[in-house]
Amino acid sequence: QEIVSGESEEESNGVNLMEFSDEILLHILSYVPCTDLVLNVRRTCRKLATLCLDKSLTHTVLLQKDYKVNKDKVKQLMRDIGKEIYQLNMAGCYWLPSSTIDHVTRCKNLVKLNLSGCHVTSLRLSKMLSTLQHLRSLAIDVNPGFDASQLSSECKATLSRVSELKQTLYTPSYGVVPCCTSLEKLLLYFEILDRSREGFMLSGQLMVGESNVPHYQNLRVFYARLAPGYVNQEVVRLYLAVLSDRTPENLHAFLISAPGSFAETGATKNLLDSMARNVRLDALQLPKAWINGSGLLQHLKFNNPFYFSFSRCTLSGGHLIQRVINGGKDLKSLTSLNLSGCIHCLAPESLFRKAEDDIDSSILESLVVSCCNLRHLNLSAAHHHSSESLGNHLCQLLSRLKHLLSLALPVCSITDVAANVEKPPTASNLVPQTFGRKVRIGIQTYPRNLAAQANQKIESSVFWALMGSLRFLETLEIIGSSFSSAMPRNEPAIRNSLPPCVRAQSVGDSEVAAISQLTYLQSLTLAQLPNILTGSGLVNVGLQCQHLRTLSLANLGMMGKVVYMSALMDMLKHCKCLRDLRLEQPYFCAGAQFFQALSHCSSLQRLCIVSRSGTLQSDAVMSFMANCLEVIMCHMFMGESLTVCKNLQQSIVRSFQADRPALNVVIFPLLHEDLTEVIRDVPMRHLDEITLFKSRVAEEPPNLWW
Repeated sequence: QEIVSGESEEESNGVNLMEFSDEILLHILSYVPCTDLVLNVRRTCRKLATLCLDKSLTHTVLLQKDYKVNKDKVKQLMRDIGKEIYQLNMAGCYWLPSSTIDHVTRCKNLVKLNLSGCHVTSLRLSKMLSTLQHLRSLAIDVNPGFDASQLSSECKATLSRVSELKQTLYTPSYGVVPCCTSLEKLLLYFEILDRSREGFMLSGQLMVGESNVPHYQNLRVFYARLAPGYVNQEVVRLYLAVLSDRTPENLHAFLISAPGSFAETGATKNLLDSMARNVRLDALQLPKAWINGSGLLQHLKFNNPFYFSFSRCTLSGGHLIQRVINGGKDLKSLTSLNLSGCIHCLAPESLFRKAEDDIDSSILESLVVSCCNLRHLNLSAAHHHSSESLGNHLCQLLSRLKHLLSLALPVCSITDVAANVEKPPTASNLVPQTFGRKVRIGIQTYPRNLAAQANQKIESSVFWALMGSLRFLETLEIIGSSFSSAMPRNEPAIRNSLPPCVRAQSVGDSEVAAISQLTYLQSLTLAQLPNILTGSGLVNVGLQCQHLRTLSLANLGMMGKVVYMSALMDMLKHCKCLRDLRLEQPYFCAGAQFFQALSHCSSLQRLCIVSRSGTLQSDAVMSFMANCLEVIMCHMFMGESLTVCKNLQQSIVRSFQADRPALNVVIFPLLHEDLTEVIRDVPMRHLDEITLFKSRVAEEPPNLWW
């Protein structure tokens, strides 16, 4: 209707949208959600009715973040274009009832289907897959109660032709893996809790009668990501047991992401030995215990590697260069490298080295020269201190990586060495970096534009130069090397935090202002920057980074007072594209002024606030939810009482759930003993993407799935 009503005005100005070529109109329409195209736009005029059903627009249907879609819309969509859909992504549509899946049977030509995060029973899965004879790629969840014996012979026939399977496990099970006899890519996400809701300890043993012979003979990619817990480790070993007997000859990507300690066993050692003899890899990630102290990397062979992750390993820089990068030889194929928590990766050896010692710039230089096409690099969770050698600062060396799209660095790595040594203590340095009473440090003012900020900042700093050289960077994380979130997975909230690194004490407003040079920045994470005095740099980021969609701020400035609140509110007024906002700061006051500023973020969809001793105003929250119609997730873990939190949560759900089917609200005291029980009910999409803090750069290989 808006298009039709606007035609007369366009004609009077000499411009008519309908006069554009079909190619241009199809490109414009490709940015419109498929549900809007089919159910709304195509009803406006005859030309759009034809274009909206073009194969280029109906071939692939993405519903995974279409939070306004409901069961009736899906039903109508499948009825209208079901036969034209070849790829359907409904990942994370947790709000849709399980009966919605029944309508997928209309998509007879489906080749790829993603139902991760959807409610699917064994019987419904069987009925649906029985009709999808062309299916080759499938993603599903395996929940408690899943029974493979309920799968029909027609369903198993479909599964036998599936070559790509992504399976998220919430219960010990093989799921549909034994039925998939043609697997080439297997992705496994283990989210099994150690205890039931009733408090009983769970076992990692599989259900009686389940086949224990997965078919891996054609496997090319094996990926497993484990949530914390011993049950997940027990179950993944069962999946690996078959691999240890016979390693697939075509295996080229082997990746296991496991937090904490995941001990190597005889079976896994046999598997790795077999891999060293029989395969050449393009992607590798192993638990730290499997690499530390072993000569495994010396024996593994690589073809044209595109992804390496040595997260949390004690791998030294010497071993990294000699065993992985072939002594500094050409490794242009590598596009993604995760060295998060690899504290000695930029030092020649780790035996007598302290984590805080200076890095060896020659190792980083070899890495930069050899891997000149890196697009994703993670160096967080470590102390990477540069020496005073001219031209050898970490930031100066990284500036050569012109293709970088995402980068994660520790705070202490971006400081100028000379400035750090010569600069006298600032006000924030004199304030204890611990929880405590509010400390007055004077009237806080900040410049309102980039030019004024530049007067305070020597633009010849190495970090300023680095940001200027990485013009196409889309994701940036600057995280304190000792930072830990107050909300770890499956554990009570952390009450005390470690102090920041001494080298990080001078990092603050000026460095944040330097980030504003990143015109195409889409995601920004800042955690534990001690020298934030006013937050002035945030205003510059809001003004200059107009593509910013995700913002995560944690423990900025001193801990007893939110010193950057005024600047944050000014920043938010400019963030028109912001969709996800996560704030973690003690004593944060989520009041009327904050929510009024946040209401300017017209595209905001998800909000998460984590604050020890933080306060909120219920009326302000309700007003914000009423004004921001796109918000479908509101998570607030504060210092308010359980009664206040429950009443506010119920009010939000009661007032807005009917118009926002995907609405997910969790408001709960941060230090309450039942926090972990509340967290387990949060949809995995929100929990993994925003609620839990973690570094996400190079977390997985690029284009791992869809």
